[in-house]
Amino acid sequence: MSLVLTHHADGITTVTLNHPEKRNPISDLPMIDALEEVMRAADADVSVRAVVLTGAGSAFSSGGDIAKMVPGGGLRDALPAQTRRNYRDGIQRLPLLFQSLDVPVIAAVNGPAIGAGCDLACMCDIRIASDTARFAESFVKIGLVPGDGGAWLLPRVIGFPRAVQMALTGEMIDAAEALSIGLVTKVVPAGELMAAADKMARAVAANPPHAVRMTKRLLREAQTASLQAVLEMSAALQAVAHETLDHAEAIEAFQAKRPPVFQGR
Repeated sequence: MSLVLTHHADGITTVTLNHPEKRNPISDLPMIDALEEVMRAADADVSVRAVVLTGAGSAFSSGGDIAKMVPGGGLRDALPAQTRRNYRDGIQRLPLLFQSLDVPVIAAVNGPAIGAGCDLACMCDIRIASDTARFAESFVKIGLVPGDGGAWLLPRVIGFPRAVQMALTGEMIDAAEALSIGLVTKVVPAGELMAAADKMARAVAANPPHAVRMTKRLLREAQTASLQAVLEMSAALQAVAHETLDHAEAIEAFQAKRPPVFQGR
């Protein structure tokens, strides 16, 4: 069984976490390896204009596999120093991976996104949820901390005060509350989720792909860089963007009052 499924059509790659029996946990190395492989491949393929990430079955991702949170199971080792290394070499690869991607990633949260599953959604650029989705930064409920970078990710999505509340209570919130606090940008009926995600992906993919990827890179770098650094990077990328054929096509189409045709050149 493939732990991660992919489907590519019209410049959009759909990536599906495929371990529904366990509610798509992402803490084991085989799942991490498989997800990293397909995301890096999508990022390297300039014909991919957007990625939609979702989960098979009833859940988006349960995060960690609690059954393996024993010494010698999953990321945990009898020696704490080795457990620390396991986190760095394991699940912590995912936030670094997603932060490095230039291709836009849309999370289609089809069901519960718990713990590291909630953080995985936060790693994506846009989040759309079904009305059956649930979210929890629930590490504290089992006596743990967000070991996958959630303390960095969640505040940048919903702001520090709400992130503190979610992380310290570990309480579950429904899709409506997730929308109200900005954790997701849209909530749709469960049966319409993938169509809504595809529509969003197509809205992104309709734009010049190099400009889209460079814009995403600017936004990502701006999360931690100074204004001066972002201005310098913006000027450099703008100089590149001005020389693309897609930019010339956009200007020509605007002047001719016709729809542009972008080819990623």
